Amino acid sequence: MKKYFITGLLVWVPFGITLWVLNLTIGTMDKTLLLLPETWHPDRLLGIHIPGWGIILTLLIVGLTGVLVRNVLGQQLLHLWEATLQHIPFVNSIYKGVKQVSDTLLSGSGNSFRKVLLVRYPHPQAWSLAFQTSVPGEVIGKFDEEYVAVFIPTTPSPVNGFYFFVRRADTIELDMTVDTALRSIVSMGVAADTSETGKHPTYTPNPLIP
Repeated sequence: MKKYFITGLLVWVPFGITLWVLNLTIGTMDKTLLLLPETWHPDRLLGIHIPGWGIILTLLIVGLTGVLVRNVLGQQLLHLWEATLQHIPFVNSIYKGVKQVSDTLLSGSGNSFRKVLLVRYPHPQAWSLAFQTSVPGEVIGKFDEEYVAVFIPTTPSPVNGFYFFVRRADTIELDMTVDTALRSIVSMGVAADTSETGKHPTYTPNPLIP
């Protein structure tokens, strides 16, 4: 009886969580309809409630914002907005922190994660997945040999973690995409993807590392 119950859970738990996440996402995005005048609400115009209109409005707002910021006027408005936020105590700290994280994860200008590495953490006998990031120019000149900046995310929440400078000779570069590494971290290794190479991810051992 126990094995049938577990089998049922394996079917319904992922399905239920997926529905819950979708319902939460759609419900949250539908709140953007509050930005519209009440007479423009789809529920009022159609006479029935159809969930999901907020997703369309959110996509339109995000897309139009991207188009606006891409031109000179939009850039000036963005700089004015950010300058205003910088003069608001507490709000400034939150905005700057969130913006730095979003720029790192979403930007295609070279500030995003570059490579997936293995680094020794949390002790010399253990290895952890890490993402290579950018080393500030002022820091580079402080080392006698080549160092790289790495972000070591925590499991199962990869938005938290640790930022270190480590010797490149003490790292192992993996033949793994950032997306695959993130999936592995979020799932605590359960959803490790080996389909990219048809076998387990491989790496070239560094002869300098014992």
